[in-house]
Amino acid sequence: MTTKAYDTLLEEILTDAYGEDEQLWAFRQVIEDNVPFPADALVIGEPVAVLQIDYDGNSRRGLTATCRRSDGTEHTFPASEAIFPSGSAGARYLGAYRQWLGLPPLAAPRASKARRPAATGPELDLAGPIELAVLAVREKSARCRAPGTGLELTLRSEDLWTVVPGEMITVQGRKQWRYGGHPYLSGSILRHRVDVGELGLTPLRLRDELPWDPSELHWDEPPEEWERAILERGPRPSFEMEMVLPGVDLKDWGYDDPIVEASERYQSGAFVAARKILMDLLAADLRCLDAHAHLGNFTFDHQPEEALRHYEVGTRIGELSLGPGFSGVLPWSRLDNRPFLRCMHGYGLCLWRLERFDEAATIFDRMLWLNPNDNQGVRFLIHDVAVGVPWEDRSEQ
Repeated sequence: MTTKAYDTLLEEILTDAYGEDEQLWAFRQVIEDNVPFPADALVIGEPVAVLQIDYDGNSRRGLTATCRRSDGTEHTFPASEAIFPSGSAGARYLGAYRQWLGLPPLAAPRASKARRPAATGPELDLAGPIELAVLAVREKSARCRAPGTGLELTLRSEDLWTVVPGEMITVQGRKQWRYGGHPYLSGSILRHRVDVGELGLTPLRLRDELPWDPSELHWDEPPEEWERAILERGPRPSFEMEMVLPGVDLKDWGYDDPIVEASERYQSGAFVAARKILMDLLAADLRCLDAHAHLGNFTFDHQPEEALRHYEVGTRIGELSLGPGFSGVLPWSRLDNRPFLRCMHGYGLCLWRLERFDEAATIFDRMLWLNPNDNQGVRFLIHDVAVGVPWEDRSEQ
């Protein structure tokens, strides 16, 4: 492409993108929408498979590319160093990116010389439906695990809008292949369900805290029905649930909080960036309950059915730690309990919005039992839910 052609393309890409940060996000999005990954490329003369091009919010670093070498190892490097085959979508958009950076174009080969390694490792039987655990959902693919095999793969499907991380999906596979040593599968999603027992997760640890005594709290006079049950039960053990936040040293947390970063980006209108941060956390560990809660928050207003499933997965993963007959307290005052309680709260609200009143009542009753201080204000909702008041007609508190 000529310099003038790149100028025209840049004008298309950067329309309504103001400032360096917004423009880098615009580049990332247009590349994700138009460049099929994995893609052959050369880096310092070595053939690689480029798995993704990303932007992490560091404008000094700019776009980065994650590639897989022929020996299966993965590396991340500046995206501007990748040479895509001449005439490919990768060459087109990365050429525009280099011009935006003020760099000269790279000489691109007419056809990639990348050597694709032979397919090795376990293969899936495509004769019938396949069960997969969803780890993270991207715009056009999902990271999945085949239970019982240890095989992690990338699923390409037009039905990805129907699933959320932590769900089990049934897929009718069409084709499987390996690229750069990584397995891929294309197919149709037949159904999805929440069944966290199939995910093979280690339950979050519960740390013993001081016993909780209801006599130390102020109660209504006379006590409400839910208050009477708690008072009659008397003192109970209290716990703090383990918090999982991949990539963060919780002993030296400081200001390095990806959940806060995702929330701030969402509030500023960077919806794709915010969602990606949370999806990356779940790809690293599905037990990051705050990621489930905030993905639910992002879709709560306009897509309660989807929000419900995010919250439910987080709730069910947290419940793995409690087990049957759990009678302890998870106080809101213990910060690490909050992700689980947020998931429960969102789950109950979505059940109410969808007029599943009995289920919502069960969740709210459980929340009051687990956190009698009721920092989330569930006690103000239980009457409307109990009598079946539609969400739209709820009482103003």
